[in-house]
Formats: sequence, structure tokens, C-alpha cells
Amino acid sequence: MLHIPLLRKGKEYKSLDAVRVAHHRTREPFVEISQANVGLVRRDLNEQESARRTLAAFTTDELIALSERAAKIFAGDELPVGDAAQTPEDYVAQVSATTCLPFVMARRNMEKVRGVMAEMRTVLNGLTRNLPFDALDRGYGEVAGQTVSFFPRALSLGVVLPSNSPGVHTLWTPSVALKTPLVLKPGGAEPWTPYRVAQAFIKAGAPREAFSYYPTSHAGAGEILLRTGRGMVFGDAGSTSQWRDDARVEVHGPGYSKIVFGEDCADDWEKYLDVIAASVLDNGGRSCVNASGVWTPAHAEEIAASLAERFASVSPRADDDEGAQLAPFADPRVAARISAIIDEGLALGGARDVTAELRGGGSRVAEWGGCAYLLPQPLRAPLRAPRLPARCGRMKDEDSLDHGGRGADVLRELPARQRPGG
Repeated sequence: MLHIPLLRKGKEYKSLDAVRVAHHRTREPFVEISQANVGLVRRDLNEQESARRTLAAFTTDELIALSERAAKIFAGDELPVGDAAQTPEDYVAQVSATTCLPFVMARRNMEKVRGVMAEMRTVLNGLTRNLPFDALDRGYGEVAGQTVSFFPRALSLGVVLPSNSPGVHTLWTPSVALKTPLVLKPGGAEPWTPYRVAQAFIKAGAPREAFSYYPTSHAGAGEILLRTGRGMVFGDAGSTSQWRDDARVEVHGPGYSKIVFGEDCADDWEKYLDVIAASVLDNGGRSCVNASGVWTPAHAEEIAASLAERFASVSPRADDDEGAQLAPFADPRVAARISAIIDEGLALGGARDVTAELRGGGSRVAEWGGCAYLLPQPLRAPLRAPRLPARCGRMKDEDSLDHGGRGADVLRELPARQRPGG
């Protein structure tokens, strides 16, 4: 069986403690992942300066060029994953196997990651507001006639990652070009992308000491965030709440994105229907930026009907189908539980499932290929409707339209449905 080791300052380490992750369709063990205990993480992070020095030896321009090379390697080369070799096609299939994402979505996310690494110069210009790169190297420079200084606030960046979508890994890749080593805790079902990105950087010429990779427990994740100078955490509201008041940690919790129509453009809603549908459904609805609702002062009924007609044609497909738009739940009980909570909310009155008529009264849960899918549907809810378990928008004197099912973060009371940021 394929085994993914730890990376302890770039050195592979196979732990006696390992977990096995199953394929989402066959339910058979698919990959074994070494686990880092809290003591090991704590011991390794007692000394972080040497890793920082390895990156500080490069200029920013050199690290940007290195990132550009790593982008090509990440997307096109065969790279090590433990004792095995991983082609780009292997990577896509492996991401799909453990995260439930169809191949087409895994490829799109792979391209997102590649794109950020390839455009690192543009990314850094945006992050630093066009600070001259030599100021990053020397520690001082001049901007608009004023002397400015730059110094690192941390010896490393600790990142506690999710499993929902590989696209989130675009957020930490600039750390290398900013001369900051990475301490990565992968999501339990998505160990693939951070490991492959690290290997791509190493093959491109980055010092391997700059990359630590620790699959670990919640306690181990907390140790990473406590001991690195700056951190980034992804998760639901419960798992991220303890870090919200910690200025060192950037929190990416569940998304609450909405599409809001002003009175000046509500009458032109048909022009925006493609954008609305894509905002709800792209990436299988897994991204934190997927729209969970549409707020409009008018035409809510027409918008709901048009979306319902589009969504009614969306159905489960094979993992390797290029037309796949939905990702399943590996545990069929999760989809059924979410659907039941939606029904309980609808029973309160004041809201309705607009797609139900087009489905002919069929269930919003579809069983296919050994997995359960929650079909997308708009829930039509006026402002004064009773509050549903689904998040219904509230805007004074306006109608609201929220989306249930795939493509919408509609059940914030249900931890299993809360989407990590992405």
C-alpha cells in the first residue's frame, strides 16, 4: 500500500503510528499516512532558525524564479510520494479517491495552484504593494521618497489545512518567496497536494529544510499554531473559534458568500444568471467563496425558477466524467441527515424547495456508484419567513433566496456540512 511519510525539515520519516484512508467508492484502504505525535512536533519546532537561514541565503528574485520552475514541475513532472513515484495523472486520481472530488475538479484545482506559483512575481507585488524586492533582501529601502524597513515577524509559517479542495493551497505558497519556512499539517483526506507542492519546490532547487509536513492530531495541529511565529488555519466554526482572537493566526472558517442585487440592477437579473449558477455550483460547491444565497429586492421568484430549472438537470456522474459537477459524500448518512434538517426547516412554513416540482417529488438525495449525493436546489424564502436551519438571508424589505444542497453552505448548525475556507 502507498505510504506517505512525515517530512521533518525535508527528511522523510516513517512513523510507527499511521492511519489508513479509504477510497470513497470502494471503502477499501487506499493510502497509509504516517502520524506525528505532539512530542515529535514540539521537539522539531524547538529549533526553527536553521530552516529560516536556508531560505534567507536566496534573493527574492531567485526565489521567484524558483517558484516559477516549481510550478512547471508540480503540474508536469513525476515526483516522489514516499517510496513511490507520482505522475500528474496519479495525483489527480489520488486526490479524487480520498476527497470525493471528480477528476475534472481535481485538475482545475491543480491548475489554480500551478497558476499562483507561476505568477509569484505578480502575487508578491500585490502582497507587498509593489515594495522593491531588494528591500526584502536588505531589510530596508525607499518607497515614494520615504525610507521603509522590512523584517520577518516569524521564523516559520504553520498551516493547518482542510480536505475540502486543493485550491486552498494557493494561499501559503508565497511563503517560500518571502523566505519563510513552512510547517504543514495536511487535511486527513487530502494529504496529496501539500506533499506534492513541497516536493516540486525541492526539485526546483529550494532547500528541503524549509519544508516540514506533519499529519497529526488536533493537539498536534494546535502545537504547530502555538509554536510557529505566524499561522493559518482552515476549519469549521467550532475548530477555528479558539484562534479568532490570536493576531498571529489567520483564520479561514466556513464561507458566508452572498450575491446581492441592488435596486439599480435587479431588473436585469437574467444577465447575471450564469454568474449566479456558477457561483453556487462551481467546484461542487466546496469552496468558501461559493455563494450560499441570493438577496434581491425584486424578481426572487423568477430567479428561483430559473436556477431550479438549471439545477434540476445536474445529476451524479462517474469520477472520470469531464462533465461531472457534483462531488459525493463518502458517508451516505451525512447527505440524508442534511436533507432531513432541510425538510424540518421547510415544515416550519414560509419557505419552499423550488426544485421539488421539477424533480417530480423525488428525493434531493441521490444514491449512485456506492455514494450519496445531495442535489442542488434553491430554497425560496421571503424576508419574514421563520428562520430555517438553512441560512436564509435577511435584508429589510427585501426577498431572499438561499440555496440548499450541493453548492451552498446552508446548514451551519450541522458541523459535518460546514465548509472550511477555500
